Amino acid sequence: MLIRRSKLTRREFLKWSSGLMAGVLASRVFRRPLAKSGEIALAASPSAPSAVPDIHLAATDGWIYLPGQVPIPGTSGQYYNPDPWAPDGLTTYMFGFRNVTGMTTQQMFSQKMHSQASAPLWWVNELQDYRLRLSNLGLQMRPDLIDEHTVHWHGFRNAWPVFDGEPHSSLAVPIGRSLDLFYKPRDPGSYMYHCHFEETEHVHMGMTGMVFVRPAQDGNPYTHNGRTFTKFAYNDGDGSTGYDREFTITLTDVWAEAHWDDAHVQLPDWTSFRADYNLMNGRVYPDTLAPNGNSETNPWAYDANGYLIPPPGRPELQWQPLSSLIEGESGERILIRLVNLSFFTHTMSTPGLKMRVVGKDATFLRSATADFTFETSHYIFGTGETADIIIQLPTVSTTTKYLLHNRDLRRLKNPGINGLGGHMTEIRVHPTGTLAPQTIPNTNPRP
Repeated sequence: MLIRRSKLTRREFLKWSSGLMAGVLASRVFRRPLAKSGEIALAASPSAPSAVPDIHLAATDGWIYLPGQVPIPGTSGQYYNPDPWAPDGLTTYMFGFRNVTGMTTQQMFSQKMHSQASAPLWWVNELQDYRLRLSNLGLQMRPDLIDEHTVHWHGFRNAWPVFDGEPHSSLAVPIGRSLDLFYKPRDPGSYMYHCHFEETEHVHMGMTGMVFVRPAQDGNPYTHNGRTFTKFAYNDGDGSTGYDREFTITLTDVWAEAHWDDAHVQLPDWTSFRADYNLMNGRVYPDTLAPNGNSETNPWAYDANGYLIPPPGRPELQWQPLSSLIEGESGERILIRLVNLSFFTHTMSTPGLKMRVVGKDATFLRSATADFTFETSHYIFGTGETADIIIQLPTVSTTTKYLLHNRDLRRLKNPGINGLGGHMTEIRVHPTGTLAPQTIPNTNPRP
């Protein structure tokens, strides 16, 4: 039997103290209530939106699939992963987001308990007026947790902190409500976003994803080393960051005990954190090579109920729709956007291929007077960092495979399984004419 303790819990303390602080701040700083300021949207009912957003995200919980077993110490035949409460074919409890843009109200509410890992990928054009709507559907497995949620665009320079998503200086969305956030990006490059409420827990539980900003230079032809490009990582002025195909890789990790604890109404001790799984785009190797959800043209397609369509032949990966397989043709240039949202520093390596690092933390590593871009076969980056990397593919006559992997052997295994796992994927170079032009990141379309 679960007995509720009468003492003030951590979440209750944060809820009351942050509410008190916010009230004091609002009364001293704002001359009129925020809801009447005309500058922000009300936290409205999700079924009554005020305008059409560019993207609509829903926050909820769900389950995903991770191979292997993580035993519970001191027990016989009991495991943190796979969780015995998981639906058939799935193993691991998560918090997360879903892209519900264009869904009906009924479809959106049916996504409760159907979050995805990693969080939906989205992108914005430089100087674009962009509206993001966040709806909080609540946590079905944990109705006792009345957690609010936010979208914190990490590294974005907000003109007014009310849109920052850090709940102590801006706004958080309670269960059953929606909030619109507004952006006008001025700095191209790769970023990350995450929920900033109970951030240690919510980030690790899966409320993390990538967002990037396309430069204003896109669409204009620039010739570099004899090739003309119309897609670029940055406003370089000379085509040096031009590319043919782009792929995003989000690094995260899973501590199986913490995910089991949240599903079973327990409180994990975060000082004992360890990573049992090391994920790329929400999957571990060899599942990183499995196809995208639905098809190569729209990994995020959904059915009549709003549910993601799983990869062909892999129904257990339904809620992990994004592949990490990188493919290109002979002589092409590919852009890899790397984001580290794990709790460790990682060294990613491409044996046999050179990486040119052109951007770091959404900053072009070249100015009018200095060039800090560099070439390497491995890149070291810490928690909360991003990198924009261009690889010139070799000329091949037959399909040739290379690896993109973590150099730390501890990150290249899945618990309870022999062989390689974790942070690893392939870069496949095909002869010219094998692939169709890419229109959406992370896709490998065929003619």
